[in-house]
Amino acid sequence: MSNEPITLGKALASFDTLWSPRVVTRVNDYDVRVAKVEGEHIWHAHDDTDEFFLVLDGELHISLREPGGERTVRLPRGAVFTVPRGVEHRPYAPAAAAILMFEPTGTPTVGDRHAEIPDHIDATTGHALDL
Repeated sequence: MSNEPITLGKALASFDTLWSPRVVTRVNDYDVRVAKVEGEHIWHAHDDTDEFFLVLDGELHISLREPGGERTVRLPRGAVFTVPRGVEHRPYAPAAAAILMFEPTGTPTVGDRHAEIPDHIDATTGHALDL
């Protein structure tokens, strides 16, 4: 990790792969990750940790399966939302967007429990594969 300031725009410009977060810095035992997103990710849940989202650009929708039923939250640019641990969720971006996530180091992007992983996502890391 660098001990110099990090420009998020520069970090985002360094890659093109969708749904494949990159660590920009660490805070204690947490990764601060940025990702480019568009379309749907998969339904998944993190059993032991909450997942924090900040929308840097565009809009992100997060569908949630909660005890009272399913709902979707819409996050415009600048909005934050935390998915509580154990809640199944599926992020979706209707158009190109950029997000920042804050989660424990090593947290897989497909969670601990998830739907079938499509061919374009690495089942080991949960990161999108370059096509």
